[in-house]
Amino acid sequence: MVFGLLGLGAISLYFMAHMQEGQMMWMGILYLAGIMLIMIDGKFVGDGTVAALGLILMLVALAWPSPSILYGVGVAIAFVLGAAGSLMFLKFFPRREVWSKLTLKDSLSSEKGYNALNEGYKQLVGKEGIAQTDFRPTGTIKIEGKLYSATTEGIWVKKGTRLKVVKVSGTHILVQAQDEEE
Repeated sequence: MVFGLLGLGAISLYFMAHMQEGQMMWMGILYLAGIMLIMIDGKFVGDGTVAALGLILMLVALAWPSPSILYGVGVAIAFVLGAAGSLMFLKFFPRREVWSKLTLKDSLSSEKGYNALNEGYKQLVGKEGIAQTDFRPTGTIKIEGKLYSATTEGIWVKKGTRLKVVKVSGTHILVQAQDEEE
């Protein structure tokens, strides 16, 4: 972020130093349009054609305010060399551990025991089972020979009570005692 702000400040100073009346707005618009085209290519198109057009717009915006053609070409070449140098810096210099401390590397996967949603749980709505433990208000219910963790709506239920599944949300099963329902 710091280097992004420094770059934004540097490009702003460049445009201000070479500003002629009425040109500053057009230079900024061309430069921002070039950045937007590069972002659009990266997000949607992905083949580089729109990004190339964006790069050309950025080069035109940098060369336009120059007092001579030679100066403008020099600025465009410096821009290209600076971008290439930045990419080479990222490629060849050793990685630092700063970003690994700021970003999350782990992912939640079924191999690690994480299951976000079991589609079979949706089919439990309306089915009946027997409480295998006391529900205070969470407990274990046995439905069709399988054990499930479930909760009541805050009511304590004794072991052995007949329960009915009234709602399933993700892996959360909500049950109700049969005598409450009637």
